[in-house]
Amino acid sequence: MAAAVRDLEATDFRHWEPLWQGYLTFYKAVVHDPVTRLTFSRLTGGRADMGGMLACDGPAAIGMVNWIMHPSCWTEGDYCYLQDLFVDPARRGGGTGRLLIDAVYAKARASACSRVYWLTHETNRDAIALYGKVADRSGFIQYRKIL
Repeated sequence: MAAAVRDLEATDFRHWEPLWQGYLTFYKAVVHDPVTRLTFSRLTGGRADMGGMLACDGPAAIGMVNWIMHPSCWTEGDYCYLQDLFVDPARRGGGTGRLLIDAVYAKARASACSRVYWLTHETNRDAIALYGKVADRSGFIQYRKIL
């Protein structure tokens, strides 16, 4: 694998945005441009609790991951929520997803987090196959109320 993972930088919008749009398309979601730009600004604005990374093959960005760190009522260390993970469909199956997850694990360890966790849709079989190799399934079911 030729891909390398690096932190997302403020000048990376043109690399990150197509991957973000691919992620949204995969989940049949719409995030309007002002929120997309706000999200990117939050990910690259130097906030210690939020960030992103790109997987690159030379100059081409082929995957992205966004994460949020937050306190927990159950541990001293923060939790790291791996919120968004996407690999260009043409590059899947080559280890890029695992590379991005490992990079989040390293970031969380360096920040003394107690846990990394994430969600995926129950129909996302390819992702579930990978996730079962790199983490434990919690058994919890998510409930939510959109406000």
